Amino acid sequence: MSIDPAHSRLAQTRMGLRVALAVAIGFTAALHAGAVVPFLGPLFAAQFLLSSARPAPLAKTIGAVLVILVAGLAMMVLTAVLGDRPAPFMLLLGLTYFVCFEMQSTGKGGPAIFLVLVVAIIVPLFGILNNELAGSILSILVTGVLSGTGLMWFAHALLPEPHASDDEVIAAIARPPALMRALANTVILLASVVICLTSDNLTAAAVIPITVASLLGQLDISASARTAFGTVLVNLLGGLLASLAYALLSLRPNLFTIFVIVLITGLFLGGRAAGRSGDAKMYAGALTIFLTIFGLGVSPLPGSAGEAFVTRIVYVGGALLYGLLLAAALWPRSSHTNGSSFKVTSTAE
Repeated sequence: MSIDPAHSRLAQTRMGLRVALAVAIGFTAALHAGAVVPFLGPLFAAQFLLSSARPAPLAKTIGAVLVILVAGLAMMVLTAVLGDRPAPFMLLLGLTYFVCFEMQSTGKGGPAIFLVLVVAIIVPLFGILNNELAGSILSILVTGVLSGTGLMWFAHALLPEPHASDDEVIAAIARPPALMRALANTVILLASVVICLTSDNLTAAAVIPITVASLLGQLDISASARTAFGTVLVNLLGGLLASLAYALLSLRPNLFTIFVIVLITGLFLGGRAAGRSGDAKMYAGALTIFLTIFGLGVSPLPGSAGEAFVTRIVYVGGALLYGLLLAAALWPRSSHTNGSSFKVTSTAE
């Protein structure tokens, strides 16, 4: 069935507007309410909104929310019981990452899988590196998931998707699990978490593994080295925009300025992430990095002061290169290679 280009552009515009409004309203409201992690709800909302032009059925939405909350509770228990026993703690954390990457490789789970990864990164790091947050992780997580879900429904209520008989229905493509690639991704992500757990810098601990997890979901090194480095540069753009946003905020520090900054950035990155092009996932990743870095910059978290922004960009750039180089080294290779590309078995996106 052919798709009218004008209809496709309008659908992309509506989706991009939903994402921009949801992240701007959610981010500003979270800061106004004094949220410790103001980017969590907007991040969840953006993932839900970019996964489909229509709101998920209520049962599916509730199921995704429950999966994320159960994962958060499991991570809390795991951190509390085994946080001082590195070997079993890392083993079970790695098993969690492996299951998530394996499900991503089959094309199942939708945005909930990436969000479970984010939860499985944030909860252990905050629980171990920040004693002040250890007791409030559950409330932070619940608030983030519920606000993200509410923002998704609110955005669809503001800009509903008109029903048309020729709407394209895109079904999830079932693929065989790429177990070796999932194992490689697990090693890459777990190593970044271990590095951060040995650091006293909470900002680094939050930014680096989230950046790595986001990048691993976007990379298609089977294309070419140029495409892979392009993915890194687009993601780095999210960090640079966060740095620029903080500089602009320092000129007029108020909630309205924050709303305008996040709205404009959401329109720029979210609008491109809503497209059907191959680089849509890159811009979705850049939006994730922007929300994380900017959110940490304006957060009341200890050690998240704005003067660390340059350092934070260096962390993001290092995390992107780390993820790219280790993926090129560890992902299983196909039997055919050429001089200009990293040929790997690419069964997951």
